[in-house]
Amino acid sequence: MSANPSDPGEGHSPAAWTAVVIMLVAFAAGTLFFVLNLPIGVYASVGLLIVGALMGPILAKAGYGVNGPKYVPKVHS
Repeated sequence: MSANPSDPGEGHSPAAWTAVVIMLVAFAAGTLFFVLNLPIGVYASVGLLIVGALMGPILAKAGYGVNGPKYVPKVHS
């Protein structure tokens, strides 16, 4: 990690966290549906994975990205 305090970090924003959590849930559900041989669930999980991938840039443009006006970085001690 950089010693520069103004460094925004690597995806420590609500936009990044939301996208990653949605994609993790989609991947876990898709794996479960695959094991249970439920193809509709697998395809729905792929759709959710795509939604999760789109949520990061959408939320970043809405101001929740690292450099957005709605982002408040945590102070680390």
